[in-house]
Amino acid sequence: MPYSRSEMAARAAADIPEGWVVNLGIGMPTAIADHVPLEREVIFQSENGVIGMGPAPPPDRVDPWLINAGKQPVTLRPGGCYVHHADSFAMIRGGHIDLCVLGAFEVAENGDLANWATSENDTAPAVGGAMDLGAGAKRLWVLMEHTTKDGRPKLVPSCSYPLTALRAVRRVYTNLGVFDVVPGRGFVVVELAPGVSLEQAQAASAARLHTSA
Repeated sequence: MPYSRSEMAARAAADIPEGWVVNLGIGMPTAIADHVPLEREVIFQSENGVIGMGPAPPPDRVDPWLINAGKQPVTLRPGGCYVHHADSFAMIRGGHIDLCVLGAFEVAENGDLANWATSENDTAPAVGGAMDLGAGAKRLWVLMEHTTKDGRPKLVPSCSYPLTALRAVRRVYTNLGVFDVVPGRGFVVVELAPGVSLEQAQAASAARLHTSA
């Protein structure tokens, strides 16, 4: 069966090395913090000025003043702190973020990323901090469903939406598997979700999927 959203977040969390400073984008990536145990030192940074985020709190322990960039309640791990918004972006633009995990509408086989807000909910279209993160983080991963709700592929030869970052994505986690973006090759299968065949994953992709062999 394809990975659930929780399983996708847990799968990505398992790949984050000890000691990395990680920014989690708004949406699905925020759940990654729920799957890193306290005994592992992974420092989650939120662009609104929280360094050392922990998992989401239980409903009876919500602190309305402690939220991530997506306005979701979070917790603070031991040693965590708050910083000014300018200092948070100085970390991002200064190259001090080891990894950023973002959601996406499309990822191209050369690593281009498209994840601008589309204004579908009558909000102003915006790129938010994703463009800064795409340019400033040392590594960029994407966590997203493999297709849209109406079945359109999100792994594509080239993006049809406005680009957020050029040739920046290194790895993609979807409900169908894990895929590296390899220069000169495109999407290379790292692993497929249990019960998902290469043929099924390819049928759900517009870009060609390569095996590591």
